[in-house]
Amino acid sequence: MYVTARTNYAMRALLAMAAAGPEPISAPALAEAEQMPFTFLQTILGELRRSRLVVSQRGHDGGYRLARPATQITVGEVVRAMDTTFVSADDTAHPPGQRPASGAAAHLEQLWRAADTALRRVLDETTLDDLTQGRLPAHVRALADPAPQTTIQID
Repeated sequence: MYVTARTNYAMRALLAMAAAGPEPISAPALAEAEQMPFTFLQTILGELRRSRLVVSQRGHDGGYRLARPATQITVGEVVRAMDTTFVSADDTAHPPGQRPASGAAAHLEQLWRAADTALRRVLDETTLDDLTQGRLPAHVRALADPAPQTTIQID
């Protein structure tokens, strides 16, 4: 999966907010702590606010905080808010003017749908809280673990 810089920075910012709890974090402090370009972060925070994932608070003790508890914000929501190219395989299965695959490639669309479903399941079933607590869902951990190496012994 290709993750854009925008999405990666948005996730890092949200995870820092999740770790901070209900206290707001100022944009300059967040940029410094996460080593992000400040102007880029400001744009991202604006998009996260418009997507209702964060709220901003003005004033001396102002800053940004999560709009909902970290247990209720999924990675999938963040990816969809930040990455407009994250579309379903169903949306790309039959581009205008193209016919469905046939012959040896007849099952290709089924494969794309399965991959899309697996990706969405991982992202939509993992919350910010899961990441900050270091406890990914079991099926996500299983997918993330490297496959056991098989060795062939020759006598």
